Amino acid sequence: MRKCAIVTGGSRGIGRAVCLKLAEEKNYHLLINYQSNEAAALETLEAVEKLGSTGEILRFDVGNAEETQKTLENWEEKNPDSIVEVIINNAGITRDGLFMWMSPDDWNSVMNTSVNGFFNVTRFFIQKMLRNKYGRIINMVSVSGLKGTAGQTNYSAAKSAVIGATKALAQEVAKRNITVNAVAPGFIKTEMTADFNENELKAMIPANRFGEAEEVADLVAFLAGRKSSYITGEIININGGIYS
Repeated sequence: MRKCAIVTGGSRGIGRAVCLKLAEEKNYHLLINYQSNEAAALETLEAVEKLGSTGEILRFDVGNAEETQKTLENWEEKNPDSIVEVIINNAGITRDGLFMWMSPDDWNSVMNTSVNGFFNVTRFFIQKMLRNKYGRIINMVSVSGLKGTAGQTNYSAAKSAVIGATKALAQEVAKRNITVNAVAPGFIKTEMTADFNENELKAMIPANRFGEAEEVADLVAFLAGRKSSYITGEIININGGIYS
């Protein structure tokens, strides 16, 4: 049986770093999810293969229940000897702005990607994990979901919802040797923070710098492994001390 890990939003940023870290460890065949940027997904896959691991790209919108179901069903039919042991719900988008001017689309699209994306992907695999009596589910949240961030009411709400889901699901599946944890990054150097004024913002951070995507990936890889078996229902901050 070929063991697999799926990384949603795996083509860029933190998702790409996670894919490469898991590839280094060579424990899993990687399913690299992307929505629109096929070139970036193929670049990530090429980097995974250069590290001596295996993988493939899967295009679907995690927030679209029908599309997610169909794509994953098709993959399962073509790979009857494969099993997904690790789910990394990393896909997320931002549509920042003051709440008073926030459009319904800006609210719904952010909520849909993070919250429904978690539901659609995790729900597809959870019964198989329960039957297999093993699994690792890691949800990428944010410091915004813990403390709230002005101008990100939608994003803060979405990540806070996933935090609550993480804690509840962890209690439901722990007896089956399935852990459910969340990782809450602060300011990390990615495309999502490329327009931020790093020199101005790092003054707020005790570590006096932005984090690297690879640092987040190291934490995710630990939670995805067998040595983390007694850690579940946790929201682990990785933010340079800006919030705890």
